[in-house]
Amino acid sequence: MSFVNPQFFWALIVPFVIFAFLISTNKERLARIFDEKVLKRLSATDESMPLVVRNILMLLALFLMIVAMARPVIEKGDRTVEVQGLTLLTALDISGSMRSTDVYPNRLTFAKKKMNTFFDAMPSDEIGVVAFAYSPFVLAPFSSDKETLKMMVEGVDDSYISMGSTDFSALGELASSLLEDKKPKIMVLFTDGGDEEAIAGFTQILKENEIDLYVVLVGTEKGAPVIDENGKPFTLEDSTIAITQRNDALGEVAKENDGAYVVASTGKEDITQLASVIKGKYQNQQQGEVTVKERVEYFYYPLGLGLLLLLISLSSMPRRREV
Repeated sequence: MSFVNPQFFWALIVPFVIFAFLISTNKERLARIFDEKVLKRLSATDESMPLVVRNILMLLALFLMIVAMARPVIEKGDRTVEVQGLTLLTALDISGSMRSTDVYPNRLTFAKKKMNTFFDAMPSDEIGVVAFAYSPFVLAPFSSDKETLKMMVEGVDDSYISMGSTDFSALGELASSLLEDKKPKIMVLFTDGGDEEAIAGFTQILKENEIDLYVVLVGTEKGAPVIDENGKPFTLEDSTIAITQRNDALGEVAKENDGAYVVASTGKEDITQLASVIKGKYQNQQQGEVTVKERVEYFYYPLGLGLLLLLISLSSMPRRREV
């Protein structure tokens, strides 16, 4: 038998010994004044447990609780476990066009909801999150804690949006770095798209690094005005209002890179379908193997016995007799 937390035992045993010494050497106030024989004659009979026995039970109960805190176990050796699930990198578009309101309430908020739905659809998988526009950055490292990922995504608000042009090549370089040691390499974009000129270098980076691309396209073909940071339509140099439309070119890039794409709609069917495609394609692939220690826990035995003895000792306190 061994202990998982032996430091608790050694940290508490010294105070316990001191406490036991004080309890065992302490005498009641009357015993300090009267002789033991006189005190015995003056004392009324008591049906409660003797003080010495009660103290012994209390000290034994405390000692057993200290042993329980040290967590006694019997080690059964190491076991190799195959970890099921995939590692995916998701990317959220925060370019200026994501303020557009052709989907309710705007493209950014709609994309965040779709992202959270995707997290729910991949419960046992590790997912990392990046945000991208002119300069991409890591929003959350790879994690299987979906609630934490949702909190990080929900923290992305209008202040994150960049009115600069989207640098897809920079996104590709960051993705290749983050997915370097992963197999398979999977990236899922939540974006309103990009034109062929902007994504040309991005396509090449994906192919060179063997990254499979999946895209969730947000927005409408009709489009909507680009909204600036003041909530007003963005105007061009010729005083016309800038209109942004969903560009499906990234969907074709996804197909060329062993992936797929969906156009985001209300409901969960679109994301559920995409998750099913991803799971189906990589169903025989795993994240790898981990070594875990097999052990049998025994802390509840001293803990249960200690609580029982403590209850007995406290319930046997001398009772005051009614006159």
